[in-house]
Amino acid sequence: MSLFRGLLVVMFLTLLAYTLVAVSNDGLDLLTPALGNLAALGWPGQFHLDFLTYLILSAVWIAWRHQFSAAGIALALVASVAGILFFSVYLLIVSFQVSGDPKKILLGAQARD
Repeated sequence: MSLFRGLLVVMFLTLLAYTLVAVSNDGLDLLTPALGNLAALGWPGQFHLDFLTYLILSAVWIAWRHQFSAAGIALALVASVAGILFFSVYLLIVSFQVSGDPKKILLGAQARD
């Protein structure tokens, strides 16, 4: 579990640093370049579409894990926009809440001991 948690911290810090540089260089307009890449039907667009499907899948999983409660849906909406900047922190917190039990991390309240 320590390696997993370490990986989450590394992912968060790496993407945070990259994001700060990107925002300082290009501003906050992520949507225009992403949509342009999607419309061009090239490899950059394929990457954006692939990443978008991961965001949707992680958001649906978070909502399901919280049994589609209001809090779960709110967390899912944040996950669908914030990506690993949210997801890494979410998984890190959850891993401590469930004392590192992978079954409980994956299943949430549905986990049976």
